[in-house]
Amino acid sequence: MGTTADTGTGGKRPADGAPDIASQLGHVPDAPGVYLWKHGDEVLYVGKAKSLRKRMRQYVALHDERPMVPRMMQRVDSFDYVTTTTEAESMILEANLIKEIRPPYNVDFKDDKSFPFIALTLSDPFPAIKYTREKHRSGTRYFGPYTDARAARETMEVARRVYPICRATCAEWKRLTARGGEPTGTACFDYHVGKGPGPCVGAISREAYRERVEKVAAFLEGRQREVADELERAMREAAGDLDYERAARLRNSLDAVRASLERQRVVSDRPLDLDVVGLEREETIAGAHVLLVREGRIVGANEFVLDKGLDVGEAELIEGFLLRYYGTASHVPREVVLPALPEAPEAVEAWLSGLRGTRARLLVPQRGDKRAMAELATTNARHALARYKHRTRYDEERLNRALLELESALALPAPPLRIECFDISTLHGRHSVGSMVVFTGGRADRAAYRRFRVRMPSEEANDVAMMAEVLRRRFAREGAGDTRFASRPDLVIVDGGRPQLSAAMAALAALGVGVPLAALAKREEELWLPGWDEPVTLPDGSPSLYLVKRVRDEAHRFAIEYHRELRGRAMTASALDDIPGVGPKRKKALLKHFGSLKKLRAASAEEIAAVPGVPREVADEIVRVVRPSAQDRAGNGGA
Repeated sequence: MGTTADTGTGGKRPADGAPDIASQLGHVPDAPGVYLWKHGDEVLYVGKAKSLRKRMRQYVALHDERPMVPRMMQRVDSFDYVTTTTEAESMILEANLIKEIRPPYNVDFKDDKSFPFIALTLSDPFPAIKYTREKHRSGTRYFGPYTDARAARETMEVARRVYPICRATCAEWKRLTARGGEPTGTACFDYHVGKGPGPCVGAISREAYRERVEKVAAFLEGRQREVADELERAMREAAGDLDYERAARLRNSLDAVRASLERQRVVSDRPLDLDVVGLEREETIAGAHVLLVREGRIVGANEFVLDKGLDVGEAELIEGFLLRYYGTASHVPREVVLPALPEAPEAVEAWLSGLRGTRARLLVPQRGDKRAMAELATTNARHALARYKHRTRYDEERLNRALLELESALALPAPPLRIECFDISTLHGRHSVGSMVVFTGGRADRAAYRRFRVRMPSEEANDVAMMAEVLRRRFAREGAGDTRFASRPDLVIVDGGRPQLSAAMAALAALGVGVPLAALAKREEELWLPGWDEPVTLPDGSPSLYLVKRVRDEAHRFAIEYHRELRGRAMTASALDDIPGVGPKRKKALLKHFGSLKKLRAASAEEIAAVPGVPREVADEIVRVVRPSAQDRAGNGGA
């Protein structure tokens, strides 16, 4: 393949006075290849690049927006690299290394079992068909992979009903093969019952048998309509020649093909040959679903669960899946429909084209039949992920682990069964609000959510002071016996760093409230605790890290939602308050009738005058004031 590995002394975490990793990257060539970030002897991540030096420097300089990169680079103490002749070669090598090493930061199949295939032993004098989970023998052609073993076996049996050929498990076929294809003189059971072609007794020539094997291959590739048309022509010719026995056998085979076609959903009148990939991502796992479309029909589907989710970018996730899937798939179609392009689409297309032997294309459809198929694949990926989570009790196990990890990492007296998280949303001190979200047992308890309108004057407001006010009000309500705030949290998280933590500590101390407290700094996802000099960094990809991030993000969403609501009310009130003849009663009637200022702006004077109590001259004035002019719309981009 034209690859060379770096085995020198470069790429090690330096001892005192030695060059650091950034300096050592100057010796890395400006050439395509594969790089391996390592911690001791453990390979953390395998990646490919057009230019090894430039790509690896991006990691060291943290010019990579993926959340995993800063945390991973904190662990990196050495690196290796392998140069290749082309980027396509580096992609193949990357896929092979990931499959062999399975680094913790790379995309991989969650359930990396051996998938079933249907195989034709083409190197034998009389090739046989078999169901297998191995895919490595030379001289054998494989079809698959199938993720449903029963579907693979049923497909193999239908193929043999259409074009009877030998099974690799047949004892007489094994004897026949051992004799170099010479008949054994003993008929096998399949031949007796009409399911075998009978090479064991010389009932079929090698040439005729080979033609039959080629037709089985076409059937397994999904060219079933082509097979049906050929069978129908042959049946009519046999009937025309008065060979009714052969015509009956062909009719039975045709019925089997048509039954298979009837089970396949038609998605296009065109003879499309494509795979449609759908993805659904969640935390550290993702569901993938591949629809196999041949001759415009969905002939099958495969689903997988990947061992990476939101920490890996969508482009990298898709590329990793394509490399793993088509590295074992028996057929590469003309087109692969995707939800987004991989990181290196040209290199992936070149690799797929090499596997196919002719041009293969990656496509992200925006409309039409292919867009509808892409949405169907995504829906099925969502179902595949849900089935996996239900089967493995994924959610329950991760939530239990998350709570136990938080108890240990934050030195809590017990698992935090009730977590409250607080956030502030403001715009230059105006319409400032605070949010309180509650997670019970690791799940959002939306009925317990609360929101606060900050009362302090805008000129005094800042995030730290507003956070202190919100916490004082929340726990003062508890002390006053407000049943809506009666439950004491096992952990309070405030959004921010050490300043927010200090403000929260002071607010709670003033009330005499003692609850476990932490502040989550967003940039590095660090948790600051009272009395601790250093922050706590939860393990990358851990259930506990995802739980606190989800809690924080939900508090942020809830605060922004309330802030926008108040801002919208203020905008509506100010717009109508300036109109002569519109008092509180008419303003209330107008907003109740139209539902929002946006709909009121779109209404005509006649529609506004139809509101009870609104005269026509007032309606005309409302239209003049609240409806934006053409110049205003142009200045706002048509919004």
